[in-house]
Amino acid sequence: MLVVGSYNQDTVLRVPRFPKPGETLAATALEHFHGGKGSNQAVAAARSGAEVTLAACIGRDAAGDAALALWAGEGIDATAVRREAGAPTGTALILLDAAGENEIVILAGANARLAPEDARPAAAGAALVVAQLETPVEATIAAFLAARAAGGRTLLNAAPAGDLPAALLAATDILVVNETEAERLAGKGGAPSELAAALAPRFGSGVVLTAGAAGAFWAGRDGGALHLPAPPTQVADSTGAGDAFVGAMAAALAEGLPMEGALRRGVIAGSLACRSLGAVPSLPRRAEILAAQ
Repeated sequence: MLVVGSYNQDTVLRVPRFPKPGETLAATALEHFHGGKGSNQAVAAARSGAEVTLAACIGRDAAGDAALALWAGEGIDATAVRREAGAPTGTALILLDAAGENEIVILAGANARLAPEDARPAAAGAALVVAQLETPVEATIAAFLAARAAGGRTLLNAAPAGDLPAALLAATDILVVNETEAERLAGKGGAPSELAAALAPRFGSGVVLTAGAAGAFWAGRDGGALHLPAPPTQVADSTGAGDAFVGAMAAALAEGLPMEGALRRGVIAGSLACRSLGAVPSLPRRAEILAAQ
């Protein structure tokens, strides 16, 4: 499978609570982690047992060197990763409060330079292509169209929330959103199952809606519906939970599992990822996911 997406170096500041506008708070800890939705999902899928290629753009800096070392250690094929001399590697600043909730600010850096020619070649041979919205949509569309032309499937995690061009939606087979993203796309609130059912016919794709502790909801193009509740867990940091879900679910789909089995692995992985601090350190491995089924 191919993942098209971002890499960020995450800087995490622990705070007792989130600051109000104009307020200065003292942080209690500072840590650095690998991040970026594309990289996180690629690592999650690789740890779930998939053979993963990553198409990304990073800077010619220390953070870029660290990214390449990460992917090599995880067994991810980085031949489709380009190093950009004119921009720094992407960076994210994460505030983590005492309850385990987070607020995130991102500098795209080299992620914004990812081009269609970076992603298209690797997509032509991929059975499944996964992408998000932290890199230019032109690169994602090119990859999705190349995959479809060769008989592959496409999965779009529409995060962070943003406008979805018609050309991107038309090339998407499976759309993954959380409740906030679903409400924005639907233009209204509602129960997760209702939102998923409303979005599927509107966008012409199967829709997976993740709802935290409530698990995940699936609405198919044919009207089929599924709900997989999430196993209970103690939340230390929810930063990587969504990426763990997408990576594990995508790996299961690439393995040939039906949607119900893929959703089950996704919700288990997302739950397991909440147990520890940092996105990549918290991403579970295949044996952990299978043991929790």
